[in-house]
Amino acid sequence: MSDDTGTQETPAGSTGPRPEPIRFFGTTWVEHEGGYAARRTAVAVGSLAAAAASCLVLRLAYQGLQIAAIGGFVTLLMVVMFAICSAMAFRHTWDGFTRRHDPDRQASLRGLLAVGFVGSLLAYFFRSLTEAPGERLHREEYEEARRQYEKRTTRRSGNPKNRRRA
Repeated sequence: MSDDTGTQETPAGSTGPRPEPIRFFGTTWVEHEGGYAARRTAVAVGSLAAAAASCLVLRLAYQGLQIAAIGGFVTLLMVVMFAICSAMAFRHTWDGFTRRHDPDRQASLRGLLAVGFVGSLLAYFFRSLTEAPGERLHREEYEEARRQYEKRTTRRSGNPKNRRRA
């Protein structure tokens, strides 16, 4: 992978940079071919189903707290914690579809993202309604890599001796 663009460089003799695959989509996002629409539908349905199942699990955990009778304050803290972590995970995941995250920051937020998994699943669902999650970022990087490749490979035609000096 190239450090600048995130695209994979092709072996010698090929026609330029190759697009970076996206999870569940591979490189079908480039031309929207190979079952791209069906994959987007499956990803949307799957992420929504996973979010619904996750909410059911959280509901069971909440009922467990009520049965344990640990007190209203602790129960409130747990609900607020999951709500805040889910909102932060949603925003972080949503931002990740348009720009690359710093790996150090990503590592430090791993626990928050694990607690706020419902928010990440919902961000994945909403993004898959319009495009493959991360498609815009990958497309921008791929087009930039193609422009740079074309710029490097385009050669000036004509005799260099005829060039005017400034």
